[in-house]
Parts: sequence; C-alpha cells; structure tokens
Amino acid sequence: MTAYSRTSPRTARPVLPLLVVALAASLLAGCDAIESAGSAGSSGSSGSGEADGSAPDGRATSPLKNAEGTEPGLAPLTGDADLAAARKLIGTLEVKGRGPRTGYDRDEFGYAWMDSADGVPYARNGCDTRNDLLKRDGQDIEFRSGSNCVIVSMTLHDPYTGKDIAWKKQKATAVQIDHLVPLSYSWQMGAARWNEDKRKQLANDPLNLLPVDGPTNSGKRDSGPASWLPPSKPVRCAYVVRFAQVAVKYEMPVTAADRKTMLTQCGG
Repeated sequence: MTAYSRTSPRTARPVLPLLVVALAASLLAGCDAIESAGSAGSSGSSGSGEADGSAPDGRATSPLKNAEGTEPGLAPLTGDADLAAARKLIGTLEVKGRGPRTGYDRDEFGYAWMDSADGVPYARNGCDTRNDLLKRDGQDIEFRSGSNCVIVSMTLHDPYTGKDIAWKKQKATAVQIDHLVPLSYSWQMGAARWNEDKRKQLANDPLNLLPVDGPTNSGKRDSGPASWLPPSKPVRCAYVVRFAQVAVKYEMPVTAADRKTMLTQCGG
C-alpha cells in the first residue's frame, strides 16, 4: 500500500455559459473563510475533530474559495464579509415550486460512479468519481495493492458532524458521497427536462459532492435545506452556500422555503 499525496486536478469546460459563471465568481470574489464556535454531534464516527466543527490540518475549505469544488472539505463561515457574500449569492436564486417525482430514476443521471461525465473536473482521469472524492478529502490514504485509485483506508473529517472518521473499505457505507443538491430534488426542480449529459455532470460534479458520515447522510434522503441541515450548526451557512453554488451553476431554482432557510443560516 502507498500513501497518497494530493495533486491539483485538471479542470474541464464549464457547464453553463460564461456569463453565469462570471456572475457567481463576482459574488464570491475576495471572501475569506473564518472559523466559528459551537459543537457538533456524531454518528458512526470515531476520533474527534475541532470543537467548533472546523477541520484541522487544512482539511476544510471555504466554499467561497472553492467555486469548482476541487478543494477539500467545507469550512464554516462567520465573518461579516463572508456572510454578506453568501446572502447575496443566495438572493440570486430563482424560486419555484417542487414538481412531481414522476419518472425519476438514479440511472437517468448515469451509473454511479462514472469516470466519463465530460464537462466536470476529474472526468476521464482513470479513476471513478467516488474514489476521486475520497482522494480529495481524505487524509492518511492507503490504496489497494497495485492501484493508484482504489482507496482501502483513510481518515476523513466529516463536515456534517465535525468528527473524524477512521474509514476502512470493509465497512464502505460508513462514509457516503453526498449530493448536496440531491438528484431527486434536481429532477423535481427541472432536471427531468435536461439532456443526459447535463444530468451526468450534476451527478459527478465535485462541487455537488462531499464524502460524509454515512448514517448522517442516509437521514438526509432527497431533502432541501428547509427539511434538512447538517447536525453541526457552525457549518450550516457553508453548506447552503455550496447548495446555492450548484443551483447557480446548473441554472436550477429552489423552493421558497429552501431559499428562506438558506438566507437564515447565513444571518438573513
């Protein structure tokens, strides 16, 4: 087994026209991540992280500095400038009622976890999306013998609970890859009318993906922010900012209740 050293991933062409990406970038520019105080619960994890829910050793990145989703973790936001930028971004989201779930199937977004969803970082790098995300966020990584892709052991700082998880592949479901904007939610908010390529991009875009505590993620199901937020209160604003970033990138509306909740989490 060999230790993994993080390298900078290659990026791919944007999903949306440059105008939309430029808007999101202008809203997020110049904002700094600031740690916050508080405490978090845990489920299915071992060890302990920082008491305030932030990750030590550079394992958490502010979503305001991570517009492509290629940096690890999810750092809390508390500074006035950060919170103002977060509310400005959330305020741009279109509001719409949630449509029917009719016709939804996970396969409509491609098989999990494909390496061929062109148009997003990590595409066609020879490693599946799940392992790409474990590489991005994990520490003390060990690979399967003879592989530079398949991870069999690592330590993960879970942003949703604020705890560290000592993960082994033998208990794979202890860590799950969360779609911040659930695929079923996106289907009800317009993805049912998208082409197949765009749905595959959403399902494999690192901006929309976080390795997290498995039992905690299972409880989320296909909820929007009005129905589910991470147990760790300090990270909730950062979570809804990432949710908003995905919605902006894919020109996806959110429900009125979700946008209201998102603003509230960031001091609105």
